[in-house]
Amino acid sequence: MDFKFKKKFGQNFLVDNNVIEKIVRESNIMDESLVIEIGVGSANLTKYLCKSSSFVIGYEIDKFLEKHINKNLKSYANYEIIYDDFLKRDINRDVDKYNYKNIYVIANVPYYITTPIIEHIINSGINTTSVVLMVQKEVGDRFCAKPSTKDYGSITVFLNYFYDIKKLFVVNRTCFIPKPNVDSVIIKLESKDRIFVKNEDLFFKLVRDSFRYKRKTIRNNLKEYDLNRIEEVLKEHGYDLNTRSEVLSVNIFCDIANKLS
Repeated sequence: MDFKFKKKFGQNFLVDNNVIEKIVRESNIMDESLVIEIGVGSANLTKYLCKSSSFVIGYEIDKFLEKHINKNLKSYANYEIIYDDFLKRDINRDVDKYNYKNIYVIANVPYYITTPIIEHIINSGINTTSVVLMVQKEVGDRFCAKPSTKDYGSITVFLNYFYDIKKLFVVNRTCFIPKPNVDSVIIKLESKDRIFVKNEDLFFKLVRDSFRYKRKTIRNNLKEYDLNRIEEVLKEHGYDLNTRSEVLSVNIFCDIANKLS
C-alpha cells in the first residue's frame, strides 16, 4: 500500500480477510440496518460491511486516505465517509437522514482512545443493537472481567451498566499492517435494560471513587460518603465496609447509589 502510516492516529490496518469476514459474521447484521464504522483506514472492513448492510457511515480522521478508500469501495454506492474526528461529531445528526430498523457500531478503533469512543457512543443516546469493537487484548480483558478478578475495575462496572459484554475471539498482531506490539480481541457490547438508578451522575462518581485506590477498602475509598447507609446495603448483600470494590457487582453499586440519593 502506497501510504505512510501515522502513529499519531494509531493506524494499524487489518489485512486478514478471514478475520474481517468473521467480524462481520459475528456481528449478525439484520436486514434494513445502518452500520457505523469508526476508523475506516483503507476500507478493508468497510467493503464487507457494505455487502452485509443497507448503508454504512464511516468515520476517518485522515483525509489523506481518501484515494485509497475510494479505490477500495469503487464497486459500492451504499456508504458515506465522513472525514472528521468521530469524537467531535454529532452522531444523531449524522444518522438522522437515513432510514433504518437497526443500527450497529462495528470498528477497529485506535487503542489509545477506546474508552472515549465508547463514552461518545453512550452519551449520544443512539439506540444501538450492538457494538462490535476490536480493542487491545488487555483492554478487552478489563471490559469483560468478572468481580473478584484482577482485571475488574471502574470501567468494567461502567460498561456493564449499559451493556452485556462478550469476548468473541483473539486477533493475532500478525493480521495487521504495520504489526502492532500487542494482540487484539473482538468484543461485543449488546444493549440491555438498565438497572434503575435515581441519579446517574452520583452512580458514576461513586464507581470512580470506589476504585480510586485499588487495594483499599470501601471504608477508605468512600470515607467522604455516608458510610452508615453504604454499610446497610453491603450487609444486605453479605459484605461490610472492609470489602474491596473489586468484589462488588454492578447491581450492588446501583443499590448503594440509590441508597445515597
